[in-house]
This record gives sequence, structure tokens and C-alpha cells, in this order.
Amino acid sequence: MDKSWTPYNPLVMARAPTIVVGAGVGGLAAAIELAARGERVVVLERDVRPGGKARTVEVDGRRIDVGPTVLTMRWVFDDLFARAGRRLDDAVTLTPSGIVARHAFADGTRLDLHSEVDRSAGAIARLAGSPQADAYRRFAEHGARIFEAVRGPFLEQEKPSFAALAKAGSRLGLRGLASIDAHRTMWGALSSTFEDERLRALFGRYATYVGSSPFEAPATLNLIAHVEREGVAVVQGGMAHLAAALADLAGSMGVTFRYATAVRDVLLTNGRASGVLVEGQDGGREVLAAAAVIANVDVATLASGALGAAARNACRAPDAQRRSLSAVTWAIVGRAAGFPLVHHNVFFSRDYAAEHRALFGRRELAAEPTVYVCAQDRSSDDAPPPGGDERLFVIVNAPATADVSPLDSAAVERCEQGMLATLARAGLHVTPRAMVRATPTLFERLAPGTGGALYGEAAHGPFSALARPSARTKVPGLFLAGGSTHPGPGVPMAALSGRTAARIVLADLAATGRARSPSTVGSTSTG
Repeated sequence: MDKSWTPYNPLVMARAPTIVVGAGVGGLAAAIELAARGERVVVLERDVRPGGKARTVEVDGRRIDVGPTVLTMRWVFDDLFARAGRRLDDAVTLTPSGIVARHAFADGTRLDLHSEVDRSAGAIARLAGSPQADAYRRFAEHGARIFEAVRGPFLEQEKPSFAALAKAGSRLGLRGLASIDAHRTMWGALSSTFEDERLRALFGRYATYVGSSPFEAPATLNLIAHVEREGVAVVQGGMAHLAAALADLAGSMGVTFRYATAVRDVLLTNGRASGVLVEGQDGGREVLAAAAVIANVDVATLASGALGAAARNACRAPDAQRRSLSAVTWAIVGRAAGFPLVHHNVFFSRDYAAEHRALFGRRELAAEPTVYVCAQDRSSDDAPPPGGDERLFVIVNAPATADVSPLDSAAVERCEQGMLATLARAGLHVTPRAMVRATPTLFERLAPGTGGALYGEAAHGPFSALARPSARTKVPGLFLAGGSTHPGPGVPMAALSGRTAARIVLADLAATGRARSPSTVGSTSTG
């Protein structure tokens, strides 16, 4: 098969490789893009496998995804595989979800959203009447306009600006810029669209997909509903299997992986990133030279000093008061009865506004939470798996305060009881045989300096998305990728950030004409 990538370049071989810190999706995408251009790449990962947030835990001998659970924007990954002359479908098996999600409301009603607008509109008509179904059709068209307006000038650009979005809007006509809808909050836009409070909560929940509140996030984020409707797929073997497939792809292109290897310091020569100090599981340390370094870590982790003094000063320290959500999660093997689960399920609290006042106002767990349940052995078919026991991943939103006020056992227990009560009101009763719980404290340990925040800074304010860090840092030769950077959180967004970082690295190396030998590495930091 013809390949679009260049496996060997004599000029590249004369210099040190580009080092990617972290084998999350952003780092893997960066490595693939660099390798496709003939660059030598070394990926360093402190865990023993790739994936980053796309990780699993073992419960009663079974692997459960405890990060992202479905794939959207598959075109991003189609493009990555095409860079090596390969096909995504040859590496992973994707099952489209006919039912995007099943929603259970506190009044006992249910609503399925589908990938087809007409089917969703029909379900909404049965739930809330024909006028609300018509409102949904308008909402769907509006979300599509937002996505069309921002895809080129925002998602696929290094550092977008208001001017770029305005220019894109003008190309779409007089209503183009207005379609971005950044001047309203999500909740404000939804309130003017839907009279039914259940529908406001349902579509407002999409703000939490990026760790934010619909009461503070710009209405631009209504594009998330469009992205999910455009195509949700379940990856056979879980999202960790997708990460493994990306790592295999990168490896086939010549990328070197070193697992169980922690980066302790980014080293500088004449003020430019020129290598890293790494530590293996045995405690041994060594210096690796680099032509450039891409840090696929949370910006807050970088600013905390976890990767050394030079990296700590490379970017603005995020505002702890603007952190996105964290979570309390349960990975369960057991039985679920009384409710027809599909893959994606959301069980709403009785007071959605009160829930967000607790999370973002008082920075505490909601007494009555909304609950997400991923039934990982089910698809659009709500039949329980054979044998009775199944794998469930349950999420309740939590404040990202693990570094200053970690949850105690009593608070976690109350949260668990509130979660079970929300499920029970909808008729769902879960009987665990085995369970692994996680709290913001674990997420803070995995990403120091974040307080457990899972999505970088919250997207609050009209143009908050424009304030996200770009791939460039204050330190020449050091670049960023991942969900806390532009264009934002989520698996496809992280991949786009990695590709953007790779393209900037390539331009930087070309501009500086770097062909340094590995023997020239030095350091202006202490390690």
C-alpha cells in the first residue's frame, strides 16, 4: 500500500529526536503527525501502557473503561490513519450508536436521543408535544451552523482569534457570526428555545462534557449536541483499545515508545528546550536529548513544577477558581435491574440549577446529583448481557478541590447514597459484585496541580475558548498538547491539539535549522 509518510530523512537522523511527554491521545496524534513528516520521535510514558485519560481498571477480572466511553468526530482519526496509508476500520471495530443516549427524568419520564433528527423530534413530540419537537429541529439546525462556523477558523487553527471567527461568520452570510452565539449562556439560549425544563436540562448537560456549567458557559457549546448527533460510535474493546491502536500505528511508522518512564525535568540549552531528565521504575535517571519537546500533560501540571523549573515557567498558571469539574466514579461488575439501560444513560436530579450552584458556587458535591451510567456490555439494544453480571461505569460530577479540601470518606459515602437514590427514582437498582471507586484525589495524583479537574479550565464567559493555552509556550522548543490546551477537552479535540502541536514543531525546526547532535545537550535547571 502506498504511504504518505516518509520513514527516513538523512537531515532528521543527524539531530536529536522530538520527544513527546505522555502517551495520551494528544501525544499519540502528535507522534503520528511528526512521523508522517519523516521526523524521529520518542514517546515517554510513565504508565505501562498508552491512553492517558483513556484508561481502564480491572474489576473482578474484567477491564472497564474509566475515562471517555464513546468516539465522536471519527474523521479526526480517519485522517490520522490515512497519514500512514492505513484505515481506522482495519485497526478497530466501531459500532454506531443508533440511540445517542437514554435520559431518565425525575418525574419518571424518559427520552431517547437518536442520531437522526426526525427520530429525536418524534420522541420529543411524544414527551413534550409537537411545538417542542419543532423547537428541537431549530436547535439542531442552530448547532450545525455553530459547528460550520468554528470548525475551520477555530478547531483546526493554532491560536484562534475573535477576528478569525468574525471573518468566518461573514463568509457564512449576515447570520454567520450570530450563529456562533457566544454572547448568551447555554442556559439562556436553551431557555429561549425550549419551554420544557426537562429539555433544558438535557441539552444543558452537554456543558459538563467539557467540565463546565450551562449557566455560565457560552451558547457556542450547543455545538456539542450537534457533534454527538453527527455520529457516536462504541469502540469494541473500549476506548483504551483505540489508544493502543494509535500507539501501534505510531510504532509502525518508526516512533519509539518508552513506558514506565517518568519525566522529571525539561532541560534547556541557551534558553531552549534541548532534552529531558527521565527516571525509570528502578529509580535510575538519565538525560535524553531532544530537538523539541511536546508536553502532553495538563497545563496545571506543567505549572505545578512536576516537569521541572523550566517547564513550570513556560506557561501561565491556570486560575484555581476557574477549574473545570472533577468526578466521583464507580467501576462496577454486577447486576442492573428495573431500567432498560443502553450504552449511554443519564439520570437527572430534581433540581439541575441547585446541583450546579453546589458544584460551582459552593464548590461541594450536590446532595442530589445527576448520574451518568455507561453500560459497557450494551449498545442500542437494551437487553441485558447473557449471564446477568455486566460492566457499569458510573459518574457523578464533583468540584476540583482535591488539593485544598479533599473529600473525606463520609462525603464520598453521602455521594454514593445520593447516586443510588437518583437511580432508584428511575427504577434502576444496581447490585455490585465488585467495585472500584475513584475520587478527585486520584485525579489530582494522576495530574498534579489540577485539584482533580478533568478538562483544564472551565469554559465560562463569552470567549473563554479563545483564552485556552496554545501549543506554543514561553520556552522555545517546548510545546503543549492535550485537553487543557486549544481546542479543548475530549478525545477528538485532544487529537487535534496534538496534530497542531506537531505542525508547529515542524515549522519551528525548519525555521531554526536545528541539526544538533545529542551530545550537545545541557541544562539551565537543576533537575
